Amino acid sequence: MLGLILRVLPFWVREPLLILGGSLFGVGITVRAVYESYWLMAGGGVALLAVTAFRIHTVRHAWRARRSTVAAAPAAQTGPPAGLAPAPAPAPQKKEPNAAAQVFVALALVGALVGAVWLAPRVTGDATATSRKPATCSDHAAGKKLPKAYGLTPGAVTGDDLCKALNRSDLADLLGTPGETPLVAYGNSGTASLTADKVAEPEARVQFDTYTVEFSATYNHMTIALYAKVLAPQTLDHKQDKVLGRPAVFTSDHLMQFRIGGEGSSSTATEGPLARTLTVALDRKDPGGTFDFTVWSKSGAVLPEDDVILGIVEKILPTLPGQPG
Repeated sequence: MLGLILRVLPFWVREPLLILGGSLFGVGITVRAVYESYWLMAGGGVALLAVTAFRIHTVRHAWRARRSTVAAAPAAQTGPPAGLAPAPAPAPQKKEPNAAAQVFVALALVGALVGAVWLAPRVTGDATATSRKPATCSDHAAGKKLPKAYGLTPGAVTGDDLCKALNRSDLADLLGTPGETPLVAYGNSGTASLTADKVAEPEARVQFDTYTVEFSATYNHMTIALYAKVLAPQTLDHKQDKVLGRPAVFTSDHLMQFRIGGEGSSSTATEGPLARTLTVALDRKDPGGTFDFTVWSKSGAVLPEDDVILGIVEKILPTLPGQPG
């Protein structure tokens, strides 16, 4: 469509458009490529600038030829020599379009095009952000029966329960990122690994642009006292605390990232972003079993302070089934 429009445009409109567009794109591509050390793209940008320079040379010659033709026209219109019959009157010539006016129209069109390109992402982006609905909780095991461990564990919550408690309307505000909406929200009613499906371990996750938060429960015999003594010292920046009168402990550790190679190649595990976790006892007596609230950022954003995390957990826990308000 664009090629058809350019073909039907007059020379003095089409060429200035191509020159201005080639200059803008050529400079933009070259600068971006040099900044990112992408030399193949830089070569393409230089080639585009070279083509634009050739077009400038062509327009310059056409302009000179046009001026020469206009200057020679009065000399050709002088009267015939004496004694000769007057030549028949020439047919009226069509008035040539004003080149300056065409150039002005071309520049105006380019300005409108550049303005539209600049404005479109801002208008559509705002509209997308406004129309995008927050993600709602979905259960990965919807329609399936819960593992037997849930029936054998009194008061065990499910992944759906955790997701509904975690995916609060004010969660982004509590995390310090007001205006963000959940991109992903789901719960999973699974069991702990290496337990022969005998230990219920539901989890929920809510993902925002800045942070991802995970809320899980483990119904085993691990107490906070034992966890703080044996496992927490093996992590980074651990400290004990209390949440609603329950013993708790903060820990930090790096997540693992797995990269899957192509066919015939093995996957590799690398160190992922730093995550901050608050582990809380199921109740004040610390009988064994924990709730875990974890937050991390793939973009490397600074994680929320411990007081912020503690405040979020204090708001979430009472909303779970069977938990004191």
